[in-house]
Amino acid sequence: MIKTAPTFAKQDNLKFFRTLNSRVNNYFKENNIQKTGNWSLYLKTVILITVFLAPYFLILTLGMPFWAHLLLTIVMGIGMAGVGMNVMHDGNHGSYSNKNWVNKFMGGTIYVLAGNVYNWQVQHNVLHHTYTNIPGHDEDLDAGRVIRFTKDAKWYNFHRFQQYYSVFLYGLLTFNWAITTDFKQMRSYLKRKLSYGEAKNPKILWTTLIITKVIYVSIWIVLPIIIGITWWKVLIGFFVMHYTAGLILSVVFQLAHVVDETTNPSPNELGEMDNTWAIHQLFTTTNFAPKNKIVNWYTGGLNHQIEHHIFPNISHVHYGKIAKIVKETAQECNLPYYEYKTMRGAVIAHFKHLKELGMKPELT
Repeated sequence: MIKTAPTFAKQDNLKFFRTLNSRVNNYFKENNIQKTGNWSLYLKTVILITVFLAPYFLILTLGMPFWAHLLLTIVMGIGMAGVGMNVMHDGNHGSYSNKNWVNKFMGGTIYVLAGNVYNWQVQHNVLHHTYTNIPGHDEDLDAGRVIRFTKDAKWYNFHRFQQYYSVFLYGLLTFNWAITTDFKQMRSYLKRKLSYGEAKNPKILWTTLIITKVIYVSIWIVLPIIIGITWWKVLIGFFVMHYTAGLILSVVFQLAHVVDETTNPSPNELGEMDNTWAIHQLFTTTNFAPKNKIVNWYTGGLNHQIEHHIFPNISHVHYGKIAKIVKETAQECNLPYYEYKTMRGAVIAHFKHLKELGMKPELT
């Protein structure tokens, strides 16, 4: 990772964000509603946590054939991804509730999903949301050698096939959280003295990480084995749950930033970006399936990535309403507003883009 962080242009000659921010604030004021979550988010929370945890208790308490066991772990994976995109995500952005303790509690659900609050807030809130799609700064673009997400990444011969094999690797996202990623990230972030908000004590952070990992393994692996479920069934079920969740989360994440329309701008020699931060988000982010009620509900508004990136402290339950304001303001300023009408179109565009990035650079 590049050590010196880029700086964004300060002067917005188009007055885009000032106008947009005023219009969005007026929307909430005129309708007398808060920017945080509401009853629909609270109901969704109950539903998704039930989908995530109810199958777990059924597996522990009911004798069942292995095929039924696996089906329930797939359901758990679907619930796990849903909790992550809706509950944990809003909580760690401080948009779930106007009460700080509620946000912390909901954000803390990441521990049951195998993650860590500190790491997630640094990686997502600080690096991804600030330096969106900037190579060397946005870690979402870093897949090591195995997948080439930008033209800046080194090309290897096997990248010619990445549009085929990448989807199989996507499922490993949360599984890697559980076993390796959190430890690597914490060591890296503490070394670089990164934090979201007030800096935390490294000893407390490491202690929290180790204790929560021990509890996590005890709940999902040790307890089922103690109860009497065969160890290999437990491990396979654990993997299937994570693979399901990881596949869903990875695909949703990639559709918003790794498509042909979005750019990967880099700073100039002075470390300066061409655009202001808000305008930068328009060039590096895209929406998908904005009118699909099922996608809207399940992805926690992550299909409205433009609105989320410009207003991360507004709960996703409001994105559908403010999207019209954002789109109209962008068009008035002759700025891009990228969106795919369907999720199918976005998926096709993503893997087409991976194919293009996988071609040998001299041939593109």
